Amino acid sequence: MQRKPTLHRNPARAPKAAPPRPARSEPTRLLCFNKPYGVLSQFTPEGRWRGLKDHIDIPGVYVAGRLDADSEGLLLLTNDGGLQARISSPRFKMEKTYLIQVEGVPDDAALELLRHGVQLNDGPTLAAQARRVPAPDWLWQRDPPIRVRQNIPDSWIELVIREGRNRQVRRMTAAVGHPTLRLIRTAIGPYTLQGLLPGEWRDATPPE
Repeated sequence: MQRKPTLHRNPARAPKAAPPRPARSEPTRLLCFNKPYGVLSQFTPEGRWRGLKDHIDIPGVYVAGRLDADSEGLLLLTNDGGLQARISSPRFKMEKTYLIQVEGVPDDAALELLRHGVQLNDGPTLAAQARRVPAPDWLWQRDPPIRVRQNIPDSWIELVIREGRNRQVRRMTAAVGHPTLRLIRTAIGPYTLQGLLPGEWRDATPPE
């Protein structure tokens, strides 16, 4: 029986194997933290504001999307730079849900303005979801409490936006005539505050 000739590939023409991806030295972590009032979105304190180091003692995690010191609620932290960018970058348009106590009672016209976009000094906002909601019975007391004006009622709205401009939510409610008294972020995409008291955090499952 005649043997088939052995084929020798030209090494120069052989397809090159893809270089192996560098292995991560540690697994990806994603933390959900309920940021109290008066705490910055950074580990070091500054002026009269406290830092995250008072609550989180985990090396190598960084904030993914900021929250003002005078605001409360959900803050995400991760040790993965790519995930941090996906959460915080406006390009990915991850929804952020806020519960807002405002001066006065917004009428339907004010809510429609919020839904369709309001004009701010840095341009119009994108369309949002806005609705009146009852005062939450599960919400903790703020320390210090808000300043209440006896002759002006207050009410609550829920606002869902896909942007992240500086103090955007406060500027939006002020633009429709209802200054913000208290601001709590309750969700970022699929991640929520559920089960977390102020100053508490938990591990969450990072997205694939």
